[in-house]
Formats: sequence, C-alpha cells, structure tokens
Amino acid sequence: MKAVEIKGFGAPEVLVLAERPDPTPGAGEVLVRVAASGVNRPDVLQRKGAYAPPPGASDLPGLEFAGEIVAGDSQAMQAAGFKLGERVCALVAGGGYAQLAVAPVSQCLPVPKGLSDIEAAGLPETFFTVWSNVFDRAHLRSGETLLVHGGSSGIGVTAIQLGKAFGARVIVTAGSADKCQACVQIGADAAINYKEQDFAEEVKRLTDGRGVDVVLDMVAGGYVARDVQCLADEGRIVIIAVQGGVKSEFNAGEVLRRRLTITGSTLRPRPEAFKAQIAASLRARVWPLIEAGRIKPIVHRVFDAAQAAEAHALMESGEHVGKIVLRW
Repeated sequence: MKAVEIKGFGAPEVLVLAERPDPTPGAGEVLVRVAASGVNRPDVLQRKGAYAPPPGASDLPGLEFAGEIVAGDSQAMQAAGFKLGERVCALVAGGGYAQLAVAPVSQCLPVPKGLSDIEAAGLPETFFTVWSNVFDRAHLRSGETLLVHGGSSGIGVTAIQLGKAFGARVIVTAGSADKCQACVQIGADAAINYKEQDFAEEVKRLTDGRGVDVVLDMVAGGYVARDVQCLADEGRIVIIAVQGGVKSEFNAGEVLRRRLTITGSTLRPRPEAFKAQIAASLRARVWPLIEAGRIKPIVHRVFDAAQAAEAHALMESGEHVGKIVLRW
C-alpha cells in the first residue's frame, strides 16, 4: 500500500509518500480501504518529534479516516452491526495516513447518511475530543454558556455545533475578523477577536458580569489565569492542548472561593474501552443530529495524499476554518 511516512523529524517536507506492507487486522479489529484521512494538530507535533505514538501504535501519522471495511474479525463486526463493504469512519492511535488502515471495531462509526467519505474522515478526532471533554468531563448542560478558544479550528467548529445542539450558549475566540464572522455563521452566539480585544473583559461584558460555565482551552500557558477570570461560580476549565506553554499562574483563591474546577485530558493514549464508550455516545446522541442536518462537517480544504506536506503547512499557518483532509 501507499502511505505517508515521516522521514525525519522537522518541517512539513519530511512527509513523503512511500510504500508499506499491507497491515493485518487482529482480534476485534477491521481493515479499512481508506478513501480520506483527517489532518490534526497532533499529526504536526508527531512530525516534529514532540508527540510519539503510544506503544504498539503505527509509526505512520494519522488519527482518523473514512473508507470501506475490506476484512476483519467477523464476530466483532457482527456484534457491532458492521459488515464487509460498509463505509465507516474511525479513530485510531496512528496509521491513518495510508491506503489501508486497521482500527478497533469499537472505535468505528458508520459514515452518517448523506455524508461523503471526505466529510466523514474529519469527524472522529474532533467529535471524540469535544464530547469527552466538554460533555463527559466538564459536564456542559443545556442553558449554560461555553467559551471555546480557537473557534475556527477543527475542534472549535465542532464545539460550536455540539454546544448549540445541546442547548448551550457558545462564545468563541479567534484571531481575525474573518474568522470571527465564520464562527458566528457556523452558529456561535458571539466571537471575540483576541488580537484586538481582552477576551476576559469581553466575556464579562457578554455575560453581564456573570461569566461562562465551561471553557474549552487548547492554549493553556497564560490563558489559564484569564480563563479563571472568565468563569462563573462553579465554572469548569478543561485543557486539551498546551499551544501557549505548559506553565500557568492563576489566582488559586478564586478557585477556592468560587468552587472552580481546572481539569484536562489527552485522548490518544487512552485505552480502547474508554474510546469505545465515547463512540457509543456519539452514535446514539450525535450521529442522528448529523444525519438530520443539524450538525454539518466543516471541511476547509482537501489535498491529495501526496500533498501531505502542503496540508501540514496550511495547518501550521492557522489560516483554515474547520478541517483539512487528505484524499487517497
């Protein structure tokens, strides 16, 4: 099969199209002929040597894909309601940038009715991440307010749509007027240009001084102190990346007095059983909303697999709104 390899840690140009042996599915797994692969920021970190695959995972980048089941554990497939030839999208710990990829059956989801493989390829990583952190960990409820940093990112556009679908008010931050406008068009109630406005002050204004109930933060660093300022009493911050650095200083007294929660998680190294629970929740509660057209994939640009380096360059530029996808 053809696959995109990381020839050596560094700039996007280290991604090259190469040939690899076809993978073989094991117990509880399926082999998928990949039509499209989603591109995510962890892929960029892996390419730079800053995010190694978990033990036992493929060294190839790629955490999500969509395509057709061509082989696999028949009993596991039957138990999950899948069959040969069915179109699925899947979350994996690596190996997604390839013409063939292996995935645990429990981490596969049917391609939602009406969606192309390109649209479906961009669903798993962001939907698993947002559901796990915003709903399972931060317990966002209908009627609450969610603040999303990086509102125009793949995670951001997913969080906007899921938050709104489940009855929350959604405020986002983004780095330009155009991105802010795009976020509002996608469904955000308000968008703050963090390059021109103090987002903590603007959040206070937008909430009449109350603050937000949940903050989804992929920046960390100096943002955490301002996140604390943004929170209402009993508010929750969930950190999913540290693009702004790993060290933060904040007013711990505020955390005590106002009963705040600061938490976080990573998804890639978590066990299969944990991811299977998220997949089951998505299938039951989110997939019907996608099929009904209430939630829509936001694909910014599609590249041929041989153009993986260009796709990574676009990801690092931050100029995209939504997902970047590789086509096989």
